[in-house]
Amino acid sequence: MPLQGQEMLFSILEKAVGADKASACLPSFSLPASVSVRFNPAKTASPEEDFPQFEMKGVSSWCKWGRDLASRPVFTLDPLFHAGCYYVQDSSAMFPGMVFRSELAEFHAESLGRPLRVLDLCAAPGGKSTDLASSLRESLGDNFILVSNEVMKARASVLADNMALWGDPNVVVTSCDPAAFAVLEGFFDIILADVPCSGEGMFRKDARAREDWSPELVGLCAARQKRILADVWPALRDGGVLVYSTCTFERAENDDMVSWMSKDLGAEPLHGTKGEKTLEGNGLYTTDYGYLLVPGLVGSGEGQFCSAVMKNHCGHAWRKSMKPMKGDDSVKDAKGYLLSDTVAVKSGDTVICIPSVISPETSALSCLRPLRRGVAVGTVKGRDLVPSEDLVLSLSFNRESMPIAALDRETALRYLRRDPIALGNSPRGFVALSFCGHPFGVVKNLGNRVNSLHPISRRILMQIG
Repeated sequence: MPLQGQEMLFSILEKAVGADKASACLPSFSLPASVSVRFNPAKTASPEEDFPQFEMKGVSSWCKWGRDLASRPVFTLDPLFHAGCYYVQDSSAMFPGMVFRSELAEFHAESLGRPLRVLDLCAAPGGKSTDLASSLRESLGDNFILVSNEVMKARASVLADNMALWGDPNVVVTSCDPAAFAVLEGFFDIILADVPCSGEGMFRKDARAREDWSPELVGLCAARQKRILADVWPALRDGGVLVYSTCTFERAENDDMVSWMSKDLGAEPLHGTKGEKTLEGNGLYTTDYGYLLVPGLVGSGEGQFCSAVMKNHCGHAWRKSMKPMKGDDSVKDAKGYLLSDTVAVKSGDTVICIPSVISPETSALSCLRPLRRGVAVGTVKGRDLVPSEDLVLSLSFNRESMPIAALDRETALRYLRRDPIALGNSPRGFVALSFCGHPFGVVKNLGNRVNSLHPISRRILMQIG
């Protein structure tokens, strides 16, 4: 970074954490960015045993399933990445998941008499949503629904793919402006708003973030954040919690934003020196209303701010009656592909199975025109139901429902490139594919060749080498 850039960075850090800590942090911004992953607890029993190919340096301070890596592998060429066994995520970006879990622990979800309702408002590409889904499933089993939203259509498609890989059937993916959620007044118990920001926490690994930064950008981002928060606020029920996070060090986008929520929205700050709670962790810098993670202070990772507020006596709970979805008897046999109790419906030619426990909530969300909900079991073609790849990636996939062929790494990667493969002794018909015991694909085996059902959008372009 040129001298002028160093001076700018020091000035930003000095305002955020003070001159002494800024001087200590500054050298870290010249070091390579750290590499970390977060494993899928529903698909991985022991990261160290299941992934000996990774040189793991340590466990993330913020998530028991997070690991710091000594170097960056070629994740694209790992079939287990495409099987949804782990997600590549900066370790500091795992911290909002820790704040979420601290709030989740205080919810008496069993007393609600219904599934816990959670919204990840700015979810693409899916790092925090996959973390929330795993946390909810570990804590509540099937008794939750998570809405993962991204307003930008192209990014929403990536989000939908990543959530399909993760495999949780209780996730609904939408692509809506935050204002669209106002019709769901009081619907959500917890909202995570990881809002667009000036991106100072990306300075170390993204030169473009440094080039684009300016004081004017900070002001524009703060104004946009206020609009986003004000628009989604009606959707949070009274007594609900909003977890707020950014990847910037700017007070105007962090503590000042929490203060604004308190004054203008009636929110009650929960964390920081002026809140009731303070979390502990390696290198956490506690602010008035939350926590700041800065390279050079934290053990690994980039920049992150996170806080949480409660909506107290300034809103309502969801009051509209909801009815379970009505199943389509013409495709009820599709439920045999899944282990959980579901409602089978059709969307065009696609057969979707919705977990019965969240059927009423999913029906209420139809007004948002979800991109993804439940499990896309397959597509009806004539008299056949052609299974989808989403089916075999799902945590609910019944492995007894179709033959499974175990592939070696090279053949698995050829499938992921949509190159021709053959299955040899596998039976003819639809066959699920697995690698190291993890289903990740599906084909129609014709004997001497197969018809690949791998979605074009997920095809890898890299040479196998």
